[in-house]
Amino acid sequence: VTIFPAVLTLPEGDKATFFCNISMENGSGSEYSLNWYKETNHGQAQKTAEISRNKPMTETEKYRLINHAPVFKIEILNLHHNDSGSYYCGLITIFEPDKVMESSRSQLMVTAVPQMNATDEPEMEEGNPSEHIKAMLLGILLLAGVVVLLIFGYLTFTYRRGGMIPLEAMQTQFETWPQPDMPPVVSISTVDYGVLEFQRDQCTPVPPKTRLVEQTEYATIIFPEEKPVTPERGKKHLD
Repeated sequence: VTIFPAVLTLPEGDKATFFCNISMENGSGSEYSLNWYKETNHGQAQKTAEISRNKPMTETEKYRLINHAPVFKIEILNLHHNDSGSYYCGLITIFEPDKVMESSRSQLMVTAVPQMNATDEPEMEEGNPSEHIKAMLLGILLLAGVVVLLIFGYLTFTYRRGGMIPLEAMQTQFETWPQPDMPPVVSISTVDYGVLEFQRDQCTPVPPKTRLVEQTEYATIIFPEEKPVTPERGKKHLD
């Protein structure tokens, strides 16, 4: 009867697995059962589990035994610190009940689960959000600065190209627009007439025989002084 592994180290809450291999000298037809033992601090054997040859598996809250004859497997579930110790398996035959063949001992050491330092964890939790917030604020400020520069550059470029109307021109244009409370302005077309006066040169009449066939006449056009058109004058001309 052999057992393996010889040494097994596992943390609390894990599962330990040991294998026990048996060999029968009188053939495979013999009836037998396999017991698992744990040695106490005083060197006394304590039976923990048992499985027979014809039973494929047996399970309790703490142990699970599986029959793969000639190999038997035992699983120690939900390890605790007090599960540490020496384990071995013993083969018991039916026809020789007083004869027990024991295997060698395997050592199981259950270690405590490492715990994190409670004083260090809050410092990490407090430090990470502050760094994250600082990085976020810096990114927002940089983005806002880029947007302001783009808007300023666009307005400057548009104003130089003449696309923007100066404020004074917009104000003058707004004042000339018809207001909702003011009556519509009616434009009146006026016509101003001038007087043309022709004057002929004063000369001595020439007898018909000596008068030239072609005669040149000169005219002087005198325009009266222009006067500004007033509503009364426009109305007079219309009449």
